[in-house]
Amino acid sequence: MIKIDIQNIKSITTGLLLENEPMINHTTFGVGGLADCYFMPSDIIELKEVLKYTYANNIRTFFIGSGSNVLVSDNGYDGIIISLKKTFKNLEILDNGTITSDSGVMLGSMVKKATKKGIEGMESLIGVPGTVGGALYMNAGAYKHEISNYFHSALLLDKTGIEKIYKKKDVKFDYRNSSFPEDEILIKAIFQYKKGDIETISKNKKEASNKRKMSQPLKYRSAGSIFKNPNKKFPAGYLIDQSGLKGFRIGDAEISTKHANFIINRGKAKSKDIIKLINIAKNEVFKKFKIELKLEIKLLGFEYD
Repeated sequence: MIKIDIQNIKSITTGLLLENEPMINHTTFGVGGLADCYFMPSDIIELKEVLKYTYANNIRTFFIGSGSNVLVSDNGYDGIIISLKKTFKNLEILDNGTITSDSGVMLGSMVKKATKKGIEGMESLIGVPGTVGGALYMNAGAYKHEISNYFHSALLLDKTGIEKIYKKKDVKFDYRNSSFPEDEILIKAIFQYKKGDIETISKNKKEASNKRKMSQPLKYRSAGSIFKNPNKKFPAGYLIDQSGLKGFRIGDAEISTKHANFIINRGKAKSKDIIKLINIAKNEVFKKFKIELKLEIKLLGFEYD
């Protein structure tokens, strides 16, 4: 592992640079060890310079949004974690339904502001955690609607800091997946929605919000859905439930009794406990149904990530 020269990085940036930063402070799970360096650039120029530096010096980087879809090892991460959630926050919503959003904008904020203007198509995404950038990378969705449905184009930076434009025809979106390169960071995205009836939009948004509150353990820290649904007939939560694992607990990590595809942190859970629950769920579901569950969350800092 290349040792990171913090002073060199500080010389090319005025952004927030935290050394040996506990990732427990930056994940919705509330778990994770120390990252060698946690960086929040102040603008795109700084970000380009740091990417050039990390590439030239063979330093590992990982791009994180709000930390809502990631499990960080108790051993932390050897490298630089880059987050845009504090500074890349510009959001423009036009009356014709065109939305231009920086990747650090919270998805929930975009949904609320757009629906208030009578823009339809994203009501079901209310309450989905994370930033717009993270949501687009993983093609976040809820109740048969996905963020990619109205995607127009995006600006990304590659690992050397070079700008790249992706149009809709350039990107393949699947269930909880996109073809955006994992070693590139999304800076800005443009969506083209349609205008609709505000009362109907408000009603749909409220229904989606109520469904989420009724079915998900929102009172506890989690990373959202742990596994992708293997198919429409057998959602992951159903398979885990039918394997008798609802409420199964290791330490303060628990497979939720409210929704079995959520693992919750009851206070002082460790990543090692959560990983054990993940492996137990995968093994028990395969044993009972011969179905292999695949992770929806990202693992960071583990030996096999």
